Amino acid sequence: MNLELFIAKRLITGKEHKISISAPIIKIAIAAIAIGIVMMLIAIATGVGLKHKIREKVSAFNGHIQISNYDNNTSEVSVIPVSLEQDFYPMFKDVDGVRHVQAVATKGGIIRTEETFEGMLAKGVGTDYDWNVFEEYLVEGRIPDYTGRLNDEVLISRLMANRLQLGVNDTFFSFFLKDGDASRVPNNRRFEIVGVYDSGFEEFDANYIFVDIRHIQRINKWSENEIGNFEVFLDVFDHLEEKSNEIYGKTPSNLDAINIKSKYFRIFEWIGLFDFNIALIIGIMIIVGGINMITALLVLILERTQMIGVLKALGSENWSIRKVFLYNAAYLIGIGLLWGNGLGLGLLYLQDKYRWFKFPNPEEYYIEYIPVHMDIPTVILLNFGVMLLCLLMLLVPSYIITKISPVKAIKFE
Repeated sequence: MNLELFIAKRLITGKEHKISISAPIIKIAIAAIAIGIVMMLIAIATGVGLKHKIREKVSAFNGHIQISNYDNNTSEVSVIPVSLEQDFYPMFKDVDGVRHVQAVATKGGIIRTEETFEGMLAKGVGTDYDWNVFEEYLVEGRIPDYTGRLNDEVLISRLMANRLQLGVNDTFFSFFLKDGDASRVPNNRRFEIVGVYDSGFEEFDANYIFVDIRHIQRINKWSENEIGNFEVFLDVFDHLEEKSNEIYGKTPSNLDAINIKSKYFRIFEWIGLFDFNIALIIGIMIIVGGINMITALLVLILERTQMIGVLKALGSENWSIRKVFLYNAAYLIGIGLLWGNGLGLGLLYLQDKYRWFKFPNPEEYYIEYIPVHMDIPTVILLNFGVMLLCLLMLLVPSYIITKISPVKAIKFE
């Protein structure tokens, strides 16, 4: 064993010979491993980062789970009120992993200015609304304050504000139909814009404005204890399906619980394809890196044919000699991983901090810049997997050592 380690060290340091034809091949193999790990890190970080951002935006407007009355209403407009007096509100104590529960109500209407008009969904929110998820999307002004008396402050999207040619501190009139009856005189409200948001999610930005929930209650002639639905936020998104079933079982029989994966299944089916793309890129990079390492190993074996013959003549077993070359290959892979991790993680850190790289068509990805997300366990698992798979790929070409004849190898030049 000591002899094997000594020879491995000589192979690694290159002190066994003065001129090595394998040196360029080895450098190429190391570079392939490094480039491969950079590509894999970027693929994972950007794919997972984009999934997280899209999930965050959908949940910012809807919560992770919505609790509402059973009815045939498939629109976003609140029709049948839900009592605010529920055992799970304001704290869902019967289900672990619930971070927050908030009451909302939505009403369809029209914004009218002197020059134009736009259809909209007025989302009524109260003092329990978690504005933290919207702080990132706020581009002008401030968040509305609904903690005091009923007021006319609203938060509007930049997309809608541009269409209406409105800005912060401007006022507008909105009209709401009474009980869905178009023949009756609509309710009108005068609102003041105190903040402008931009989530990049056109499906929501083109429709939603945020108002005091008491306006919706008055328009619908509801009491202060009646709301449209509850929005539930979870601590961990990955537990969505499990918690949805658990919450459904803990709510009264007249209430339904639906999660955002079911409500926006097309969006989540689309982002589910990211996993396939990530796996495909990782597979290709591992194959490319492995092939380069196989080439380097074969060249190294060819170059050390005489040494292999000498070792066999001295009584070394085939597996012992193969391990010498596998030790060397593992060292070279390690160097490639070290360089690749340094470069890849450095690029990801810079992108996360400065957001240099942006989508050419942000409307298709619901975000302007390319988001990244990476955690330490993923990096460790990726490096371990690359090392293991590359070494397994090298087991087959190293078998050629068993076919080398000591007599012919010693004479080989």
